[in-house]
Amino acid sequence: MLEVSALRGGYGAVEVLRGVDLKIDAGEIVAVLGSNGAGKSTLNNTVCGLYPPFGGRVVFQGRDITHARHIDIVAVGLIQVPEGRRVFPNLSVRENLELGSYRRGRERRAENLERAFAVFPRLRQRSRQRAGTLSGGEQQMLAIGRALMAEPRLLVLDEPSLGLSPMLVDEMFLLVKRLNAEGLSILLVEQNVGQSLEIAHRAYVLENGAMTFHGTPAELLGKSELKRAYLGM
Repeated sequence: MLEVSALRGGYGAVEVLRGVDLKIDAGEIVAVLGSNGAGKSTLNNTVCGLYPPFGGRVVFQGRDITHARHIDIVAVGLIQVPEGRRVFPNLSVRENLELGSYRRGRERRAENLERAFAVFPRLRQRSRQRAGTLSGGEQQMLAIGRALMAEPRLLVLDEPSLGLSPMLVDEMFLLVKRLNAEGLSILLVEQNVGQSLEIAHRAYVLENGAMTFHGTPAELLGKSELKRAYLGM
């Protein structure tokens, strides 16, 4: 579904990504793990077209999107839920959700809105409430619901558990597993190593802008030096 080859990228003259390779097959949850500053969000934003790459190649469902505009990447179904939620605080919950279908899924907006409310009943209760007044957990629900409005083929989740209470973190990972069980492919970029490995089919470790390991969770957890050096376990 997604193949990233020798991807380089960063900000201005500063190179953050140093030849990253990544592959996601249809129906998978693939986790990218790494500490703060490893380049995880830069990877997401470069793959999704928000930052121009310095080099390398990104192919989505057989189509080269390396230099595609981010709005065109959204149009083909590669949808990101950014770190920090990035909801529109002065718009209502419903308006935020409807904006998710601006570029893709507009014809089925009403149907997809009902689906988002079915996944997140709390958002239905707060549909007229301003997004900026929601709790952190509710804003994360809203950000994911907004992404679902665009009918993603691959959903990129950037630190979805960040800033949530332990109970909400558990709910978030259960939700990711449920969406995948319904057929959605997911790229999960997280610092929460333990719970990410519980639900992922495969995992990559990103360190200083380069992939240092990839394999199944069992393979990753079987390497004690890797757990100590990169995962803090």
